[in-house]
Amino acid sequence: MRLIKAIAVLLFISILASSCNSRPGYTMKKNYTDKPAHGDVLIDSDIGEAATLNPLLASDASSFNIIGMVFNGLVRYDRQLKLEGELADHWHVSPDGKTITFYLRHGVHWHDGVEFTSADCKFTYEEFMDPSVKTAYRSSFELVDRVETPDKYTFRVYYKKVYAPALESWGMWMIPEHLLKGVDVNKAAFNRSPVGTGPYRFKKWLTSQKIELYANKDYFEGEPYITGYASMFIPDQAVQFMNLQSGNIDMMLLTPDQYVKKTDSADFSGNFNKYQYPALKYIYIGYNEANPLFKDKRVRQALSCAINRDEIISGVCRGLALKLTGPFIPGSWAYNDKVAYEGFDPGRALTLLGRAGWKKGRDGFLEKDGKKFEFTLYTNHGNKEREEIAAIAQQQWGKLGIAVNIRVIEWNVFLTQYLDKKKFDAVVMGWGLSRDPDCYDIWHSSKTKEGEFNFIGYNNPEVDGLLERGRTVFDRDKRAAIYRRIHAIIADDAPYTFLYAPYTLAAVHKRVHGIDPAPAGISYNQIKWYVPEELQKFKITLEK
Repeated sequence: MRLIKAIAVLLFISILASSCNSRPGYTMKKNYTDKPAHGDVLIDSDIGEAATLNPLLASDASSFNIIGMVFNGLVRYDRQLKLEGELADHWHVSPDGKTITFYLRHGVHWHDGVEFTSADCKFTYEEFMDPSVKTAYRSSFELVDRVETPDKYTFRVYYKKVYAPALESWGMWMIPEHLLKGVDVNKAAFNRSPVGTGPYRFKKWLTSQKIELYANKDYFEGEPYITGYASMFIPDQAVQFMNLQSGNIDMMLLTPDQYVKKTDSADFSGNFNKYQYPALKYIYIGYNEANPLFKDKRVRQALSCAINRDEIISGVCRGLALKLTGPFIPGSWAYNDKVAYEGFDPGRALTLLGRAGWKKGRDGFLEKDGKKFEFTLYTNHGNKEREEIAAIAQQQWGKLGIAVNIRVIEWNVFLTQYLDKKKFDAVVMGWGLSRDPDCYDIWHSSKTKEGEFNFIGYNNPEVDGLLERGRTVFDRDKRAAIYRRIHAIIADDAPYTFLYAPYTLAAVHKRVHGIDPAPAGISYNQIKWYVPEELQKFKITLEK
């Protein structure tokens, strides 16, 4: 099966673009002039296919990877993770913290040539607040009282009360009023053929194959050096690595096993650089609390006790991950380091299950009220780490007398037909997090609609109240106390088994220069990446 997939990948890479031709027999030259040059194509890869390219609707990393190259927000994080202007040249926050005035860059244009103005900002806000729009981000704007556009370069936002993540929330990508006004954005053709203001323009999307972009020559920060970009859909990390080694793709996110065991050869190190940096995300097993099996928190606590997370970190992650106990990343000012890390304790797990009424039957499986403890653990296809975690969980829960089935599903189907519709028992998943610890969208009991992030149905009134308070306090110490309390409550409620916070492990072809690792990672300055002229692999002429 993997060979068949590899052949398919090779075939559709070979037809990357009619206007883009690879130099035959490409090899890295040893002698070249290392200076920025325009041209070449960067071929990226992703195990999941984007679900949508509309910023209002996207909720998955595969979609975000493309959207972030096509669209801009008013603000963004710089290399040191400090907020700076993007579409906004600068801004002013009122002394009471309840009004932000953004002063927009002049001369920014959408990819179709129409000027970007404050009317687009107002329209984007109104679309987020439209109850018919299936967005997961409405709560980020619910405390806005009103917005104004005094002129086409000024956008003013009034808040009902102080909202701590207010400035960061305007990093949300802007959408064009002139193309989407009066259109049902949930079904718009725009969602598969977007027009943004960003450094790359959309070219084509071939379902189950690839998405292609090309450089925006009129980008307000300057034309990106790399002219073409393709994200190939390769739903298996082993197949991705085969294509990386053979030169059919230029970059990928490595598994820990690949990073540690398969990148030390002279052939690999001669052609690729690899990077390691902390990822702002965590991996977890989540339990659907609509399932009667998981309503009792003692059961959820037991399931967590029975998972050897140290074994997962050392084995599956090759030690390239951090332990964690709750919904924040270790090192974050919101992380509660007083919450004890509970190690592998199957004895305690059995005790908790017994207290919850589960006893072993004659066949060795746990039973309660004549019902066997059995459920299905879901994860997405192509992610080797998650599949290994599911297998470990199945084995370790099985020793307690729990029958666990594993089901691995293609990403888009998993997202839209199972998570969004809550048709699952338990899942192995990951969350990418914001720099701000506000996690209202994940944990608040109101965020359980289709497409929203609290798909497990977590509901704790105290956490709801703390999440609401945490958004309305500016003082860092007071906010920290709120989020550390949230951390402690969620850790005790055990709606997730919090597994680990991973490192990002990336490989990029050595012909690509200008990569400057920083606290923000490596992609923050992608428009500055370049391939010296003598090293360029693709001669490219794109229709503009």
